[in-house]
Amino acid sequence: MSTKAERTTAYIIETVAPVFNKHGYVGTSMSDLTDATNLTKGALYGNFENKEALALSAFEYNRNLLLVAIDEHLAIEGKAMEKIDNLIDFYKKYDVFTMSMGGCPILNVGIDAQHNNRLLAAATKETITDIEGKIALVLESGVNSGEFKIPVTPLQFAKQLFTIIQGSIAMATLTKDRKYLVNTVTYLEVLIKKELR
Repeated sequence: MSTKAERTTAYIIETVAPVFNKHGYVGTSMSDLTDATNLTKGALYGNFENKEALALSAFEYNRNLLLVAIDEHLAIEGKAMEKIDNLIDFYKKYDVFTMSMGGCPILNVGIDAQHNNRLLAAATKETITDIEGKIALVLESGVNSGEFKIPVTPLQFAKQLFTIIQGSIAMATLTKDRKYLVNTVTYLEVLIKKELR
């Protein structure tokens, strides 16, 4: 059973996560946070040392939602190719998945934090590394089982795959046209099958 303080902290993080993700670290004001939570500035700072700590917790909350979803899509029963196909299906609807978060946390926070918050920038980079590593493990298991061959190391292939996915997310976000995401990820399915078999 969690304490009232723990429940308040969890409520604050969950409530402000989409606010920070949409508006960025600099673009999010204390009044944005107090309006979203219906709490005073003192109540927020009673739970977090400063705005940076709150922003980092908010990113970690969204990051964990994303990593859990990726884990679930890669953990299905079946061969490595089925797991990769399932991940690709997830990314076809990625914009819908991230809507409640205020968009893609990797893209939004990663770009926003590059020049104004080294901790958030580092956390975003770590998240990218984690996701690429998860994809690489599935690819490696497919190579080891003889299911498919790839022309580069599993990690290099995973990095290229994730770069294409994130590029399509960026284009869909910037143009507000989800066809960039859906069409690119659909093409990626064809490309993966061609490259891996």
